[in-house]
Amino acid sequence: MEEVEYLPIGTLIKDMGRIGVITRVIQSGALDTESSIINWRINYEIIYADGSITIIGFHALNRLVISGMVQIL
Repeated sequence: MEEVEYLPIGTLIKDMGRIGVITRVIQSGALDTESSIINWRINYEIIYADGSITIIGFHALNRLVISGMVQIL
């Protein structure tokens, strides 16, 4: 499986047999300082068909897609 660059709201996923949809993309940013050490990353809010909700980071989701544990539908 190859890496994903960005997943928009409405993207369907299959996560270990559960169907979910990306309902919110929490955008990245950085502290506005001369030497910004903390960088925020993109996070996805996913709601599953059973009503459960999770928030997962961009890089973590990428690793799951590459490993085949999560599929983009």
